[in-house]
Amino acid sequence: MALYDLTGPALTSFRSQAVEPEGFDAFWAETLELTRSAPLDARFAPVDTGLALVETLDVTFAGWAGQPVKAWLTVPRGAARSRDRSLPVVVEYVGYGGGRGLPHEVALFALAGWAHLRMDTRGQGSSWSTADTPDPDPVGQPQHPGFMTKGVLDPATYYYRRVFADGVRAVEAARSFPAIDPGRVAVVGGSQGGGIAVAVAGLVPDLVAATPDVPFLCDFRRATTLVDTDPYGEIARYCRVHRDRVDTVLRTLDHFDGVHHAARATASSLWCVGLMDDVCPPSTVYAAYNAWKGPKQIIEYPYNRHEAGAGFQDVVRLAFLRDVFGG
Repeated sequence: MALYDLTGPALTSFRSQAVEPEGFDAFWAETLELTRSAPLDARFAPVDTGLALVETLDVTFAGWAGQPVKAWLTVPRGAARSRDRSLPVVVEYVGYGGGRGLPHEVALFALAGWAHLRMDTRGQGSSWSTADTPDPDPVGQPQHPGFMTKGVLDPATYYYRRVFADGVRAVEAARSFPAIDPGRVAVVGGSQGGGIAVAVAGLVPDLVAATPDVPFLCDFRRATTLVDTDPYGEIARYCRVHRDRVDTVLRTLDHFDGVHHAARATASSLWCVGLMDDVCPPSTVYAAYNAWKGPKQIIEYPYNRHEAGAGFQDVVRLAFLRDVFGG
C-alpha cells in the first residue's frame, strides 16, 4: 500500500478528536482496586532451555479477578538466584493473536544484561505463537469472531479491561522478583503489545520508560473508519450488523483508547510508525504520541507497513533503554 493517511505536518501535528469519557479515571481506579483485591501470588519456576547465557523462569501471577496469567522471565545467567535488586526489567506485551511463545524465543533483552518478562495475552495465542493463559470470563453477549467485540456493550465487561489489568499486574510481578530493581521498569510492545504498553504506562505512574511500536488500540473512532483491515475491521463488521449499537460500542471503546492513557503517561518514551501501515494507521499512532505527557521521540519508516522498523528498531530501542537504565 502506498501512502493513504495524513502526511507531513498534517500527520506530525495531528490531534485526535476523541473525547475522554466521563469517569475515566474512576473507572480505572476501580478496575485496579478490584484486581489488587486478590493476592498477586507471583510464582517463578526454573525452566531448562539449554541456553548457556540466560536463565528462564516460568511465571504465574494473579491478573484480573485473581485469574492466573502466564509469562516468561528471562535473566542473564546467574542472576536468578541474586537478591541484590540490581537488574532493570523490560516488561513486554505481545501482538494480536499471539502469546508468550516458547522460552528460548525471548532472549534479546536478557542478552543486553537486563531482566525481561514477557506476558501472555489471555485467551489469545495460536495465530502466530504459543500461549498458555485462558480467558475464563465469558460475557455471554454476541460478538464478532476475535477479541475486539468481546463484551463490548459495557466497559465493565469489555475484554481489554481484563487485559490492561493483567498488564499492570505483570509489572507488579516483575517488581516482586528479588533480583529486579523495582525503580527501573520499562514496558515495551508492538501493535497490540504497543497499545497495552501505552495503557499500562498511563496506569502505572512510576515507570522509567515505554517503547510502543506501531501501537494498536489508539484513536478507535478514527481507525475503524479509516481502514477495513483486521483487527479494527472486527469492530466495523460488528457495527455493520448491529446498527443500533454503534454509539454504545464507541462509548465503551473510549474507555480503552490509548489517546487517553497516553495523556497520563509520564515515562520517557520511544515510538515508531510505518507510514504505509494499513493495520494501525499512522495518524492514530501520532494521535497517542502527541497526547503523551512525558518525554518522547518517534521514528518514522516511510516505506514500511505494520512491520515498521523490525530489527532496525530493536537496535534503536536497545540504545534508548541502555541510556534510560543508566548502563
